[in-house]
Amino acid sequence: MASHRSNPDTAQGVPRSGRRATPRKRRRGLKITLGVLVVLVLAGGGTAYWMYQDLDGNIKAVDIDEALGEDRPEKLPTTGQNLLVLGSDSRAGAENKELGGGGGVSGSRSDTALVVHIPEGRKQAVAVSIPRDTLVTRPECVKADGTTVPTAERKMFNSVYSEVGPACVVKTVEKMSGVRIDHYMEIDFAGFKDLVDAIGGVTVEVEEPIRDKASGLDLTAGEHKLNGTESLAFVRTRHGIGDGSDLGRIGLQQQFLLALLTEIKSQDLLGSPAKTYKIANSATKSLTTDEGLASLTSLSKFAQSMNGVDPSTMETVMLPVAYDTIDRNRVVAAEPQAGDLWKAIREDTAVPESAKKSPATGG
Repeated sequence: MASHRSNPDTAQGVPRSGRRATPRKRRRGLKITLGVLVVLVLAGGGTAYWMYQDLDGNIKAVDIDEALGEDRPEKLPTTGQNLLVLGSDSRAGAENKELGGGGGVSGSRSDTALVVHIPEGRKQAVAVSIPRDTLVTRPECVKADGTTVPTAERKMFNSVYSEVGPACVVKTVEKMSGVRIDHYMEIDFAGFKDLVDAIGGVTVEVEEPIRDKASGLDLTAGEHKLNGTESLAFVRTRHGIGDGSDLGRIGLQQQFLLALLTEIKSQDLLGSPAKTYKIANSATKSLTTDEGLASLTSLSKFAQSMNGVDPSTMETVMLPVAYDTIDRNRVVAAEPQAGDLWKAIREDTAVPESAKKSPATGG
């Protein structure tokens, strides 16, 4: 079967800079989830917060509410929250361009997308990953320069970011799911690499050798401690596993998230001011959020509201998809599974097991 590969996109609609002048198969995206968790863990520390409040200016902001207006799904009737997390496959800057086989690829894409649902009671979060090769209907959107982009059918999901910008990605997710997105976060490749290096690396167990020339990953079977660059290749590899599609790397990414969370929990980050600062600096320099979270004070309050959530128990579900009947290199939302999944998120109820099964697995 043909590989399910994304085509390079042109760079348009890149996120705006900050609001002020000063600076076992699941879906990919775990590198971004980790970045969010590290930021929230650090911000929620309270006693250490004063040590890096000067990093506040690192965070960039996108005004999602202003861009989307009033034509949006209703907020949850409970205290539940929905967070859209994007991983930016940005080639801006020398460091991003060289990472993960990025040479020769220009522009920015939403390499990873997760809708993180934090239910009422804040006990166990659910992360719904949207495969980047999913064909969607892009709604009419307004770009940062005020240009209106008309609605378009059969657009690849990760092209929305590059063509129109992050606010349109939020609008696309809301239209396809009926789920109101309360907050937005984005981190880029270089940020992920720096986070892992700041933590000191992550240990993973590899069951079978993985050799992927595209990502640069070359691992024998057994235990490996990966640095930032190696970790990036690990979560991006696709050619040495499954059918070589974007769906095939899901298992590795789930494994990496758990290993990384284990590493974080094993370290006394809040008891080491120098290390805490280094990690926080790496995270915030590569972080873009909605206006409501664009400060460490706001991130801290958000983190404190989730004190009851254990990140290691977060459930990661891939949006159920089926191979497109016209282009087998693309996928489409599978029904009724996808509808049932979004319904559970909208109603703040448990996701039924039937809604977690995807006809297209990448195996």
